[in-house]
Amino acid sequence: MSRARRRLFARIAILIGLVIGGLYAALPVLWMLSSSFKQNTDIFASPPQLIPANPTLEAYTAIFTDPVKVRFFLNSYFVSLSVTVLTLLVAVLAAYSLSRYEFPFKRVLNMIIVSVQAVPPITLLIPYFGLIMFLGLYNSYPGLILTYMVFTLPYAIIMMTGYFNTLPRELDEAVKVDGGSSWTALWRILVPISVPGLVSVGIYTFMIAWNEYLFALTLTKTPDMRTVPIGIQLLMGQHSYEWNQMMSMSILGCIPILLLFLFFQRYFIGGMTAGAVKN
Repeated sequence: MSRARRRLFARIAILIGLVIGGLYAALPVLWMLSSSFKQNTDIFASPPQLIPANPTLEAYTAIFTDPVKVRFFLNSYFVSLSVTVLTLLVAVLAAYSLSRYEFPFKRVLNMIIVSVQAVPPITLLIPYFGLIMFLGLYNSYPGLILTYMVFTLPYAIIMMTGYFNTLPRELDEAVKVDGGSSWTALWRILVPISVPGLVSVGIYTFMIAWNEYLFALTLTKTPDMRTVPIGIQLLMGQHSYEWNQMMSMSILGCIPILLLFLFFQRYFIGGMTAGAVKN
């Protein structure tokens, strides 16, 4: 067999493998989408039907006409966007200081930031619950936002510090020569050219806050404060499960993350790889 033919067979094998892997990964999503357009009793029909025989919007109507379920989405949007904005703001300021200035205990601070990433969040559940209760922030937006920021800030600071390290210091010096301050250099020069890094960190932060379940369950107690992951779990009743509503709420919950990746994909990839190589 010639070398060209072996290469052709290898490419075909790789292509077949990729198609099979793609179908395997997409099948649960397709089944979730299909089930969201079925009645609850049709989901367990035998044989299974990937394409609904009688598609219906019953599950979506039940969600959009229920103020409690709509509130789940509003809570998730508010908390996730708040965490994202505040995390980016604090991370940019902290990363700029770590990248551009020398100060006592800088290495110690860097080690602390990195070490926080190694702590499993579940081990902090009870201490955070006690702290939130002590501060009087239980079942409130500030309690969720501050808790989520503890988990998103270390990664955001590390990423933004690495990104700022790739930007030449001559930019800061040029601003100072023209009479500008460090504040001007940061917000007028560095931040605008750091959009890929900001987008990457922002998507990661939003995704963490949007999908978080354990702390949202522990730190809230009333339906008006619950988020989407908790709302999906609440559809599991004592005697019956609203499977079609669970699937439709899951589809609606995937849309924000999907749109973020679709619109900011090139920035996200560039931001993830920035800072990986030292110039």
